[in-house]
Amino acid sequence: MDRRRRVVKAAAAVVVALLLLSIAPSGGARRDWGFHSPSSSIGYTEPDTKPDVRNNGQGFVFNYTLAKTIVEYASAVYMTNLTALYTWTCSRCNDLTRGFEVICIIADVQNCLQAFVGVDHNLNAIIIAIRGTQENSIQNWIKDMIWKQVNLNYPNMPNAKVHTGFYSSYNNTLLRPAITKAVRKARRLHGDSEIIVTGHSMGGAIASFCALDLAISFGRDNVHLMTFGQPRVGNAAFASYFAKYVPNTIRMTHERDIVPHLPPYFFLLPQLTYRHFPREVWEHDVDGNTTFEVCDGSGEDPNCCRSVFVLFWSASDHLTYMGFNIAADDWSTCRIVLRRSVEQLQMNLASNIVMSGHSVDVVIADDSVQIY
Repeated sequence: MDRRRRVVKAAAAVVVALLLLSIAPSGGARRDWGFHSPSSSIGYTEPDTKPDVRNNGQGFVFNYTLAKTIVEYASAVYMTNLTALYTWTCSRCNDLTRGFEVICIIADVQNCLQAFVGVDHNLNAIIIAIRGTQENSIQNWIKDMIWKQVNLNYPNMPNAKVHTGFYSSYNNTLLRPAITKAVRKARRLHGDSEIIVTGHSMGGAIASFCALDLAISFGRDNVHLMTFGQPRVGNAAFASYFAKYVPNTIRMTHERDIVPHLPPYFFLLPQLTYRHFPREVWEHDVDGNTTFEVCDGSGEDPNCCRSVFVLFWSASDHLTYMGFNIAADDWSTCRIVLRRSVEQLQMNLASNIVMSGHSVDVVIADDSVQIY
């Protein structure tokens, strides 16, 4: 067993080294990923140049237009201007998400977590978006994710183990109670709408635990999950349970994105390895055309993103999905950015500068003090 662990740790070290090399911009300058929204509107119709969707005989329908809408929410939650999110006037709060009604803004400064809950009246759905990690700290949480598995604290899921950091980020922070309360409020105001949970990167991992929790509370048919570039979050037993409890799931992966390959998946170490849950949809280039490959129901389709050899894994592909550059708009330390944003929002609210047609809850945790 010690030998196996040494082998896996050595492989993990290689993966982290590759990530650090791929994430460092040339010349020491930090790369500006930017954000460019496509020309679209609420009345968006798929153009003649719509990318190819390959179902490969799978009895699963990929809704390209819906995915374009959800990725906008996954991008918008990265915005650091909480006031603009509160009023839904941020630079990413338009196009297919125009008219979104914000119900709750959540900011956990100490744990660098940010999320929002609201209602998309065009989809007739409650949207939950959870922010991922700062780009300049990706290597830190990848180092920490390799071995830390704990038993899943849910009934009727024996042998299920999950990554302790991702699990704790949802269940042991402000997120779980704040999101649950906001969903109940939204359903009280707008009826029993379906729930769509999304997130990118680490936010996708946390969104997975959010979707599982909500599916147990509100029913599996009422909860949908769509994540972008999320890492693996649990072992094979967990993946099997997750597919049962949250069947309406899509994990979007992009080209050579490194993060969906982590923590590593090892055929020879079934007791130790992590495993993805289904269903993956792989966005990649085929003969110069963007193609969305609907993968099989295993969660680890060898013909999808897992077909990319380790030496070609890319950090830059992690920050682009469906034409959107998903990245934070501030490179500063997460806590500094979040605290500054919280203080500005509180000042604007106190000065009645913020105008909104309805009541928006603001839930903040800073230095273990919660402000509602």
